[in-house]
Amino acid sequence: MKLRTQYTKAWLLILVSFLLGMTTGVSATHISRPVLVEPGTHYRVGEKVVVDGWVDYNAQPTADVLLYLMVTAKDGAVLDEQSYVSDKQGHFHFEFDTRNQPPGLYTITVTSHCLEVHRSICSFNSETVIFELVNPQE
Repeated sequence: MKLRTQYTKAWLLILVSFLLGMTTGVSATHISRPVLVEPGTHYRVGEKVVVDGWVDYNAQPTADVLLYLMVTAKDGAVLDEQSYVSDKQGHFHFEFDTRNQPPGLYTITVTSHCLEVHRSICSFNSETVIFELVNPQE
């Protein structure tokens, strides 16, 4: 009987070791992503560029998600960067003033930094829109 108990303990130890070894490379992720709603792609110098959207998590709008918005010029220079939190309905709204910008191509990138409780497992999904800024006379 004592020998059978030792075999059972040995098999249990092997099984636990195997299961622990399988989980070593496993990690969770939180996948929320910004969804842009009909972003404009052509503006005149002096107009405000408006970006509206919502945060998608499991096909549902999600509130209180931290978003990072960045506007860059064609040469990669960062012109504006702001953080927003999605509202109670999971929506966000961003405006960029173009009064002091030259004509050209610009990029707005919106990145989800997830809910505070999920920040360590966040996948940091982004959406990007490229817009053209033209002279008011054109």
